[in-house]
Amino acid sequence: MEKPVNALSESPQKYTFKTHESYSPEEIIAAGGTTAFAHKIGKTYENMLAKLKETPLPIVDFTDEEWDTMMEQLKNDK
Repeated sequence: MEKPVNALSESPQKYTFKTHESYSPEEIIAAGGTTAFAHKIGKTYENMLAKLKETPLPIVDFTDEEWDTMMEQLKNDK
């Protein structure tokens, strides 16, 4: 009789879920708080706006009806 294959231990490559670097609270506090830390790692408001402007997709505004429907859904989901 054949031994069953354990897919987790015998997979050819291991999948890792970690795609973003994480930081400890101590690192953030040492940088001077959340805003100072964001500037330190280059996540500033200006950089985020610049990246948004580089996206190839057009920004589509919601119609008044879509906005009202969305607000009503949010209100009812609380």
